[in-house]
Parts: sequence; C-alpha cells; structure tokens
Amino acid sequence: MPPLSLYIHFPWCIQKCPYCDFNSHAVKAGIPEDDYVDSLLADLRNDLNLLTAPRTVSSIFMGGGTPSLFSPTALDRLLSGIGQLLVLSEDCEITLEANPGTFESVKFREFRALGINRLSIGVQSFSDSHLQRLGRVHSSAEALKAVEIARKAGFDNLNLDLMFGLPDQTEAEAMGDIQTAIELNPSHISFYQLTLEPNTYFHKFPPKLPEDEAIFAAQKVCQKLLTQHGYQQYEISAYAQTGSQCRHNRNYWQFGDYLGIGAGAHGKISRALPHEIVRTAKPKSPDQYMSLAASAFLGTSASCRETIPVGQLPLEFVMNHLRLSDGFSLDDYQTLTGLKLDSLEPALSQCLEQGLLLKRRQRIFCSEKGWDFLDVILEKFIQ
Repeated sequence: MPPLSLYIHFPWCIQKCPYCDFNSHAVKAGIPEDDYVDSLLADLRNDLNLLTAPRTVSSIFMGGGTPSLFSPTALDRLLSGIGQLLVLSEDCEITLEANPGTFESVKFREFRALGINRLSIGVQSFSDSHLQRLGRVHSSAEALKAVEIARKAGFDNLNLDLMFGLPDQTEAEAMGDIQTAIELNPSHISFYQLTLEPNTYFHKFPPKLPEDEAIFAAQKVCQKLLTQHGYQQYEISAYAQTGSQCRHNRNYWQFGDYLGIGAGAHGKISRALPHEIVRTAKPKSPDQYMSLAASAFLGTSASCRETIPVGQLPLEFVMNHLRLSDGFSLDDYQTLTGLKLDSLEPALSQCLEQGLLLKRRQRIFCSEKGWDFLDVILEKFIQ
C-alpha cells in the first residue's frame, strides 16, 4: 500500500475571492464549529471502512476555505478525535492553511501547541493594489505581520502562497513579490499563475491580464531568482529549501492514498490493484454535509464513491507524477497501479521520441519543454 494522508476541508471564508473555484462560502452568521467537528469525526469513522487494514497516517492537511477561522478549542477536539481513530506517524506533518486577516498572536501559539507543525499562509501578493484587485481582505502590512506572528508562535516550517500573472501586473512587480517573500525566509514558497476558472466572478467578468508572453517571461525570471536563493523547484508550482518539501502534497503527486473529510473534500484509497482504487467526494454544501452527518448518512449520500476504471489509471498516474521534477520510476508505476509497463504505451514512447519526456535509470520525467507543455503529454495518455 502507498503512504496514507488525511485531508480536512473547512469551507468558510471571511469573503469569497473573485478568482477562487474552491469550495468556500462567505461567513454570514458565524461558524457552527461544534456541529462541524462532530460531522468531520463521523465522516472519518465512516471512511475508515474503506481501509482494508490498519494504516499509519504520515500527514494531515487542513485546507479551505480558511481553517484558521476556527478556534484552537475546536481544532483541539478535532485532532484529539482523529488521534483516537487513526495511528499517526511520530513525525506526522500537520499543516494548517491561514489567511493574513485571521492572525492573532495567542491563537497561533495555541495552534502550535496542538501539534500543528506547518503553516501555509495565503499571501498572494505584497502589493496593496493587487490585493484589492484580487478581493483579498488583508493588506501587505498584515501579510508581513502574519509571518512575524507565525515565527513568534514557533512555526519554523512555513509556506507562503504567491500568484503571478495578476491583472496589469508588470514583471518588476512579480519580481518584487518574490524578492519580499525570499527576504522573509520561509521554508517553502508556492508560486502559481492566476487562471480564470469556470464558475468564478473573474471568469464571468474577466479582468485584463498581461499577455501570455509577458506572463511566461516574468515566471522564468522569478524562477531564476528563487533558484539563486536556495529554493529548488520540485513541482510545477512548488519551491522548497532543502528538506522542506511538502510531504502531504508530494503524496498526492506520487499517487499516494488519502482520506478526504469535510464539505467538498475528495479522497483516494487503494483497496485492491488494479481493479479497486476508489475515489470519494463529499457534498459541497456545508448545511447538507452536516445534515447528512447528523442523520447517520454515512456510507450513502455524503460519501459518493467510485472506482477508477483500469483504463484510466495510466493517465491518473502520470497526470500527478509528471508535476514533480523527479517524475516517477517504472517500478513505482507497476507497484502503485498493479499494471504492466506496456499499459503506458504507445504514449510513453511517443513522448520520449518527441523529447517531451526523458528516461534516466528507469525514471521517467519531463524535459524542460515537456514541463511547459504538460497538457500535450497528458493528451497522449487519454484512452
């Protein structure tokens, strides 16, 4: 069995950002913390039935939404309940996503005391004008203060989220954001392009974005700057100092298993290879999710389960692994899918011949050209 992780979704935010396509909902009348924690634990108890044997959890990721809106008391009860249901590794990586507008010194010291050992701060930009265009509720000064509070609370393993290709953003402005982030010395930086996703305000009312060539040029300059300061790109949008790659996200990209609990959460569990690799998806509506949990829904509507067709496994595997700079080993492909190597053909040979993929010591990974045209590679694996 591959490594096992736990993803927990918190669907509330102070307000909905115009570019966001995640399952998030603006807080209107307070957050029902107790009911939601009860629902999460009931959801987890049900999903444990998917496991064919006891397994140790190597990472927990609390994402959203804005998980840091929850109180330390609520997260304490949640993590205590998880500890009674699952075996956690001694060095379990426990990540909490947080937005700068929710930072309080005492609160984050209490988060750290709960065993949360990794913080991911959604900065997006250090420019007040760009933050306003993005609909963020914090200022640049609050972002800087959030990092300071996180450091004083004891968070050494710290990620900063930054975006590029913002409306009317210049190359110099993108570089300025990266330079500021580097000066703050986080262990990890996520740096990804703004995209106009369906069902978002920006998709319906598109802002004026820089030309593609300008976005690509800014990306390359910023990537060079990150490399010069010791941030190695190990995934398409992830850069880490030595030893600080995100364990939880690497497990996703390496086709590992993960339980997904919470409104709109997704999971993936290997039960029997290759014919029973199961994906789960929970209802997106927080009210529906909690209502079903309260009525002992579990095993029916709240946990929509489907088995990945065997013919889709090659695409599912490479779609994740090829996001990583070190790609995948051919042995891992067989181990994690239960398929023979010929199931990768003819797509694999075509990509190698065209220089989109490279092969070295039984490892397959993207060339520089292939990483820039990953969609072209994946199209070849669609059956």
